[in-house]
Amino acid sequence: MGDLAAISAAWIDSRDGDLEQLRHAVREANEILGSAGISFDVVGRYSETMRLGQDIGERARYADVTLIGTSLRVDELLRRGVIEGALFYSARPVLLASDLRSATLQPKNVLVAWNSTVESARAVRETLDMMKNAEGVNLVLVDPKTKNGEEPGADVATYLARHGVKVTVDRLPSAGRTVEEVLAQHAHDASADLIVIGAYGHSRIRERVFGGVTKAMIDAPAIPVLMVR
Repeated sequence: MGDLAAISAAWIDSRDGDLEQLRHAVREANEILGSAGISFDVVGRYSETMRLGQDIGERARYADVTLIGTSLRVDELLRRGVIEGALFYSARPVLLASDLRSATLQPKNVLVAWNSTVESARAVRETLDMMKNAEGVNLVLVDPKTKNGEEPGADVATYLARHGVKVTVDRLPSAGRTVEEVLAQHAHDASADLIVIGAYGHSRIRERVFGGVTKAMIDAPAIPVLMVR
């Protein structure tokens, strides 16, 4: 702000309280990770709302994946800012965990939501090594259109098979259900450990106003969901 004298004492007290909580969280994280015998770093940053996404994205660029647990659900505005920041500003995958016990980067069965978009292609490429080590990969298309080719999903299935991925293709009708409902049900039926999906094929504004698969997966992941944009 241009005139610091205009800042209220109440705002300063609130900020100071937030900063103390942040320092405590950093100390606690350092203690926990320090006893785990792993390589790590902990960064505490007090972000303004408008800078939250950029701050998260800048840090996430130096990680292989951003893991989002359930604790952020206490503040939905913060949670959405963190997720969108990691997706839009890091060029790294984001793993949404329904609970931390179920989160894994070594899934046995993977469901890939495929719709021939750039985002879904990136998601497949980013998770290729993970899928090579899986017992099975289920490539799912819901109400595939002609833009998906004469035999929807066949091209990407061939690509995955060339890399040694054990893949099957399922083309499913929505039958009046939403795409996310079809994907969640099929993931349950196939005993999938992870759903892989491209994020925000539409703009964020359109997703928020009209809804969409990305928004639905962010709001209520039935099983761990790995998103890539």
